[in-house]
Amino acid sequence: MPNYMLLLYSEEATDAAEIARRDADLPEWKQLMEGFGADGSLVATGRLHPTTSATTVRVRDHETELTDGPFAVTKEILGGYFILECEDLDAATAAAEKLPIARYGSVEVRPEMSAEEMVRYRDEAAAAEA
Repeated sequence: MPNYMLLLYSEEATDAAEIARRDADLPEWKQLMEGFGADGSLVATGRLHPTTSATTVRVRDHETELTDGPFAVTKEILGGYFILECEDLDAATAAAEKLPIARYGSVEVRPEMSAEEMVRYRDEAAAAEA
């Protein structure tokens, strides 16, 4: 079965009331993670520190540039992720719909490229250039 990455986006919670509202969802998050673990679909998950802890790396003309903060200025930030092994895209989006963050933010669902797909993608790109 393929893996799908669920990227969790929302506006960063900065005031106590919003943080408390989101913390009220923690039992629901725990139940979902236990369910993903029990059915064998959970590959990995993680919650990210605030954007103030981010460092962006760019290499241009062999020069490395480090910048504090995220790579773009945006209202919604990447706050965490799940990697789930799912039957298909429908199953992955059904899982995403259950996440509390979908009610106040968004969940981007993307299939993970297998090693075989990466090789095929590279070969197709090389053939197109020839």
